[in-house]
Amino acid sequence: MISFRPKLFDTLPGYNRAGFAADLSAGITVGVLALPLAMAFAIASGMSPAAGIWTAIVAGFLVSALGGSRVQIGGPTGAFIPIIYAIVMDYGVANLLIATMMSGVMLLAMGAFKLGNMIRFIPLSVVIGFTNGIAVVIFISQIKDFLGLQIEQLPGEFFAKMQTLAAHLHTIQLPTVLLATASLAVLLGWNRVAARVAWMRRLPGPLAVLIIATTANALYNMPVDTIGSRFGGIPQSLPAFGLPELSLGTLGKLIAPALTIALLGAIESLLSARVADSQIDDRHDPNQELMAQGVANIAAPLFGGFAATGAIARTATNIRTGGRTPVAGMIHAGVLLAVVLALAPLASHIPLATLSAIVVVVSINMGEWHAFAPRELARYSVQYRTILLATFLITVVFDLTLAVEIGLALASLFFIYRMSDLTRIERIPLEDHYGVQALNRADGTPRILAYRMYGSLFFGAANKLENLLLMQHGHPDVVILDMGKVISIDTTGLDILQTLQRNLGKRGAELILCDLNSQPGSLVFRSGFLDTLGDHNVVTNLTAALIRAQQLKGHDPEISYA
Repeated sequence: MISFRPKLFDTLPGYNRAGFAADLSAGITVGVLALPLAMAFAIASGMSPAAGIWTAIVAGFLVSALGGSRVQIGGPTGAFIPIIYAIVMDYGVANLLIATMMSGVMLLAMGAFKLGNMIRFIPLSVVIGFTNGIAVVIFISQIKDFLGLQIEQLPGEFFAKMQTLAAHLHTIQLPTVLLATASLAVLLGWNRVAARVAWMRRLPGPLAVLIIATTANALYNMPVDTIGSRFGGIPQSLPAFGLPELSLGTLGKLIAPALTIALLGAIESLLSARVADSQIDDRHDPNQELMAQGVANIAAPLFGGFAATGAIARTATNIRTGGRTPVAGMIHAGVLLAVVLALAPLASHIPLATLSAIVVVVSINMGEWHAFAPRELARYSVQYRTILLATFLITVVFDLTLAVEIGLALASLFFIYRMSDLTRIERIPLEDHYGVQALNRADGTPRILAYRMYGSLFFGAANKLENLLLMQHGHPDVVILDMGKVISIDTTGLDILQTLQRNLGKRGAELILCDLNSQPGSLVFRSGFLDTLGDHNVVTNLTAALIRAQQLKGHDPEISYA
C-alpha cells in the first residue's frame, strides 16, 4: 500500500517555543545562504536568477513540509547545472519545465512504489565517478563568466565548448578576472578566518562575498556584467502561475531528459538525507522523501522554477545552526520570499563574476578528488578503477545518463564475472572417501561419478558444467551432483541441468541430485524438473545418493564412510 506520511507529522507533537526558536534561527541562516546559491546555480544552468530563487522558495517549502527527513533543505543544486544547461540548449526553457514536471511524476511514482532503497544499489564507484565528473563540467561552465569572455552562448557539447572557449580567450576582461579572483579568495579564506572571529561564523561565506562585491559595484560602477545588465534584474513581484504548453510529440522527446533529472534528483536527495541522519542520529524515510521531491518538481515549474533536490551544503548548514525539524526548511523558504519582495531591486548590481566564483567553489567542494590519487586508486581492484574512471570520463565528455548507464553495465559485468569465478565444480574421489564396492567396470572406467558444486549456478557460470556435458571423465551409468554448497540457480542453470539429464538419458544413464538448498530445490520443484528426474533421484545427502546409484544398477552393497 502507498504510505504518505511526512516527517513533519512526527515532529509536531511536543513541538515547543524553544524548538521554534532554534528552527527560526536556522531557517534565517539557511535562507540567506540559499539566495546567492540559487541565483548562481540558475545562471550557470542557462536560466534567469529569478528562476533559481523561485525554485528554492517553492521546492524548498514543499520538500521540508512533505519530506521524509527532519532537516533536509531542498532547492536548485550544482549537480543539476550541466544537465539543465544541456536541456535548455537542446530543447529550450519551456521544454525544460515540462521535463522537470515529468521527472516529478517519476519521483512520485518511485516513492509510491517504495523504490527508495533501490537507489542504494548504485555502486560507490559510479557515484564518485559521476559526482566528480559533474564537478569538472560545472567548473568548465564557469570559465566564461569568471574570465569575462565575450561569448554569446556556450555550446552544450564538451569538445565544441572547449573549442569555443579557446577561440574567445582573446576577449578576456581584466576587471572581471580581478573581481572573480578576489571573490574566490574571500570565499576560500572566509571559513578559516571565521573560525577565529565569532561574528563571521554567523554570516555564510557566499552571502558575505555577495554583499561585499555588490556594494563595491554599486558604489564604483565597475565595468563588469551584472544581473541587471544581462537579465534586467529580478522582478519584485510574485511570478505568473501557469502550465507549460504540452504536446504528445514533445513528451516523447523529453522522456530521456526527465529520467536523467529524476535519477540524479533521487540519488542526490537520498545521499543528502543519509548524511543528515548521521549528524542528528535519526533515520529518514526514503520513499516519503522521493514523493516529496516529486511533488516539489511538479510544482516548481508552475512558478517558473526548474529541477530541485536535496542540497547537502544547505542541509548541513541547517543542522549546524540548530535546525531539527522541517519547520526550519519552511522558514528558509519564507525568508527567501521576503528577501525577493523587499530587496529585489538591489540584485541588479550583483556581479556575475562573483556568482561565478561561488559556483567554482561549489564545484571544488563537491568533488571527492582524493579518490583519484594514484595511491588511493592502487588500494582497490582493477574493476573498481575501471568503473570509476569510465564513469568520470563519460560524464565529462558526454553526459550523465550515458555515464550512469555504462557505469552500471560495467559494474554488472564485473559482478557477473566475479560470481562466475566463485562458482566451481569438483570431482569427488569416491574411492578415497567411501567404502564403496563395484565403483568401476572391469576396464577401469567409472560406473558412478560424483561432483560437488560451489557458488551459484546462473547464466554467467553455466559453462562450469560443460565438462560434464562432454563427459570427459568417461561414460558412467550414474552421475551424482552434490549441491549442498550451491546457494542459488536461475533458469539458465536449470536448463543446463535438464540438458545434462537428457544427455545422460540418451546413453541409458541417470542423474541424481543431493542436498538441495531451499532456492534450488524450489526451482527444481516449480519447474517440473523433479517429475522428470523422479522423486527417488533427489536425495538428502551423498551417502543416500550412492545408495540410490547402486540400486539403480541392481546392486545393493554396504556403503559407509571410509
